[in-house]
Amino acid sequence: MSIKVRYFASLKELLGRSEDTLAFEQDLSVADVWAKATQLHVMPENTLAALNMEYVALDCAVADGDEVAFFPPVTGG
Repeated sequence: MSIKVRYFASLKELLGRSEDTLAFEQDLSVADVWAKATQLHVMPENTLAALNMEYVALDCAVADGDEVAFFPPVTGG
């Protein structure tokens, strides 16, 4: 199975890339996707995740063909 993983703003800068394609055989949650795709990076606190363009909890299940996106917390003024 395969999913697309996208990173935005400071996460893109932290990882040095804007997206990955991840192949997997077992069931994964959104948090598992982060762990497998980034390997050495701890997810920053308050990171938001979207599954197929809808915000979801980190324990949400991911399926073949899904797109997972990660967004850093943002502040405004």
